[in-house]
Amino acid sequence: MNYMTNKIVAIQGNYPSTLNPITDTSIFLAVEAQNRKCKIFYYEPKDLSIINDKVVAKGYYIKFSYSSNNFFKIMSKQTLDLSKCKYLLIRQDPPFNLEYISTTYILDKIKDKVKIVNNPTSIRNISEKLYSASFQKYMPNTIFTKDINEVNKFFIKNKIIIIKPIHSFSGNDIHLIEKKINKKLILSFIKKHGHIMCQKFLPKIKFGDKRVFLINGKICGAISRVPKKGSFLSNMSKGAIPIATKLTKIETKISNLIAKDLKKNNVYFSGIDFIDQKLNGDINVTSPTGLKTFYDLTNINLAKNFWKGLGA
Repeated sequence: MNYMTNKIVAIQGNYPSTLNPITDTSIFLAVEAQNRKCKIFYYEPKDLSIINDKVVAKGYYIKFSYSSNNFFKIMSKQTLDLSKCKYLLIRQDPPFNLEYISTTYILDKIKDKVKIVNNPTSIRNISEKLYSASFQKYMPNTIFTKDINEVNKFFIKNKIIIIKPIHSFSGNDIHLIEKKINKKLILSFIKKHGHIMCQKFLPKIKFGDKRVFLINGKICGAISRVPKKGSFLSNMSKGAIPIATKLTKIETKISNLIAKDLKKNNVYFSGIDFIDQKLNGDINVTSPTGLKTFYDLTNINLAKNFWKGLGA
């Protein structure tokens, strides 16, 4: 088959066998692209290079299917000049580390030739947590620091707090601090992660958060994720249960403000989270998730919105 006669969608992601087809958004987007007669070229970040002034990746043409026991099939391996692609999706998991940053610099070379989602410059410029500092009036009390004394003052003021790394993901390395502060733990945490985010704990998290999907500057839908009993983590990877939900007027207003700002900053697809009608400060721009879960709950296919907005 001559793939060059077709639209090629490159996906930069984690190896397919590590993905969960029941919930994975990358697979969901790929299947819809296939329905639109696109071919999927898949590669891992480690296989991205600049060779002879061209951005190339060692990867493979791949076919995803929900009807097969094995949800993906590698069709042929190849080293591809990525400027030949129509679209490129940056979909690897954080942490947002130096390797992640390096891939954005490499992909900057072809962003005027290929539609990249999300724009690599924008991913690099928009810290998923620090970006929310511009919207702090809509958030619970929050500070960003690596000063143990500031953390201690914040704890005394707010009584129960959450601390989390600025560049982590999926609810990893999040600590609830109540009763008394463990300075040894905090110092070790800061040594490991650098600047951290400290936030007043919102007890209504036990009823769930809300993940809002923003595509091309518009609110497209939302789900709620209810932590498992005894947990304060609303990530599905941590056992939270997703349920259908609707946004309040306050949540809609805040979401529209952020959607407009993200579009202005060349972010096409993102997810933002609310707890008790307050923005929790995680603006997911690196590899937004939840579209397959939203479809399973509502039968609304936002992958169609995603590709339609790109003109596919």
